[in-house]
Amino acid sequence: MRHLVDEWSAADAMVAYYAFHHGADKTYLVTSPPAAERAEGFVTISRTGIDLFRPLLTMRLPIHDLAQSRELLMQALPPGQEAFAAVPESHLPLVRALCEIQSEEPLNLYALPAERFKPLINVLVTREDEHEMPRFVVKQVVNGQRTAVAAAGLNWLSPRFGEIAVRTRPEYRQKGFGRGVVATLAEYLLAHGRVPLYAVNPSNAPSIYLAESLGFVDTAVREWMLEVRMRG
Repeated sequence: MRHLVDEWSAADAMVAYYAFHHGADKTYLVTSPPAAERAEGFVTISRTGIDLFRPLLTMRLPIHDLAQSRELLMQALPPGQEAFAAVPESHLPLVRALCEIQSEEPLNLYALPAERFKPLINVLVTREDEHEMPRFVVKQVVNGQRTAVAAAGLNWLSPRFGEIAVRTRPEYRQKGFGRGVVATLAEYLLAHGRVPLYAVNPSNAPSIYLAESLGFVDTAVREWMLEVRMRG
């Protein structure tokens, strides 16, 4: 499968992580042709924290061959079964044709070159790792209890890249808290030899502004996160 992805490319970073680095007990691989020495396509079926019952599919399909692509997808996702699917834009028409789409979200991928990073000094940010992964938070007193009002963690971490996810309570937005936790996590990734990635809906202007203010640049990679059900 390795000839189908470039582990050093941001465009293939997510699919490479789930194919080669996600826990072996959490990922099942389907290739086409089956058991071939050189695959023409593959789908990974991975258990993640997104949903306990619906797996995450990542893929590189032989989109030049509709029948082969359909067979590969049906091996990965039997008729009637539901899943999340991270789909590159080139695959989108094919996946739409073969699957029922329950929801879809476009994502633009940003990357942070080390030379463009603009570090911040934020004494409010503290580290609270989660599932042995780095996580940085800002806490405030909410209803009498100190609570994380902004947090940045990792969707996944490979030897080359790490994809950042940030959440800020609505009433605490536009205070710089989200920017502070993302900057701290980005600095951590760069210090450990990883390129920080940031996937964002193109309609989310505040999130794009946050990323660009820290030096993230648009890679021009376009992916879609879908909720799908395989047709019969």
